[in-house]
Amino acid sequence: MSELVDARGLRCPLPLVRARVALAALGPSESLVVLATDPEAPIDLAALASDVSRSFVAERVEDGWRFVLGPVQNL
Repeated sequence: MSELVDARGLRCPLPLVRARVALAALGPSESLVVLATDPEAPIDLAALASDVSRSFVAERVEDGWRFVLGPVQNL
């Protein structure tokens, strides 16, 4: 199951803050999808995914970016 955060039109650090809040409510096997237009979002969300041991996929889309922070990775 995936949760969606639509952060399009929001400036840094709001996409990161909203993603962090949404991740806190997810279980370890759930994914978070974030839509964003802020140019800093790829850097910020990649760092967040690394910090919380989640996979990270970034995809350029017509109106910005689509990020998927996947299930918690086993270390």
